[in-house]
Amino acid sequence: MIKVCLVLAGFALTASVSARSAEPAPAPELATAEAKGAETKDAAVRSEAATRVADWVAASGDNAALPYIIIDKQAASLLLFDAQGKSLGQVPILIGVAVGDEATPGIGSKNLAEIGPAERTTPAGRFLAKFGMAAGKQRVLWVDYATSVALHPIPTGNQKERRRQRMLSPDIEDNRITFGCINVPSLFYSKSVRPLFQKKGGYVYVLPDTKPLEAVFPRLHVQSYAKAAAS
Repeated sequence: MIKVCLVLAGFALTASVSARSAEPAPAPELATAEAKGAETKDAAVRSEAATRVADWVAASGDNAALPYIIIDKQAASLLLFDAQGKSLGQVPILIGVAVGDEATPGIGSKNLAEIGPAERTTPAGRFLAKFGMAAGKQRVLWVDYATSVALHPIPTGNQKERRRQRMLSPDIEDNRITFGCINVPSLFYSKSVRPLFQKKGGYVYVLPDTKPLEAVFPRLHVQSYAKAAAS
């Protein structure tokens, strides 16, 4: 089965949908808005959870010399790092409608129409992400292929959803709209994410909505012990 990316207006609704052309470039005014939104978010202070994970990855080399991304669901933001741990920016994102940290078993084989509202989560965890094909012959960064969760630019299939406007809204709840996939600003995706990940892939660390951070990333306990010992 051709994998289907879980988005409300994504690249395809079912694996049988005919191929579509690549997403057109956003209108100049929308591109400018995205850029400004990205700049604003980049200037924002990281959450404590995102800072802890970023420090742990950089100190431990958990990224295995690959670029990596931290998805802060509670802040609806993405932090991008190169293989050496250098920060390359922070931008707003769109994530799954439902609050939750687990993917429903077997969800990757369901059609979108079969997925209930409570199942539309962006699962938390550490994922080795690589580029691959989705339905409609679209190339996406698969965060978790087994559950059909990918990272890609905002789709343009349904303008009524106002995804770009929701991404730039100060209300975090506006950023919850997808079936589980992670939508990012188009310019940031094409200029920053794709060049870094297209060759060998990289890691994506998705922070939890409700679970304790250490339950999702157990190795953080080592970081805590080390800090405690140092103090």
